[in-house]
Amino acid sequence: MSTLPSTEKKTKQPASVYTVMLFLSMLFMLIAVIAMWIEYERYAPQYWKTQDAKPSVMIMPADNSHLA
Repeated sequence: MSTLPSTEKKTKQPASVYTVMLFLSMLFMLIAVIAMWIEYERYAPQYWKTQDAKPSVMIMPADNSHLA
């Protein structure tokens, strides 16, 4: 082994099957996140907007016979 720099041109290695699988899984995960966000917007569009929420409360009169 020489310590001198090599004069040979190093060619770039082609992408292995594992690199392709990594990029495909990243792409499909991104598509899944976008699809879940769209489904979330369709299912509960007003979930975080609590200004429009009007809670309904039913007031029941107290039964005095159970308080003694």
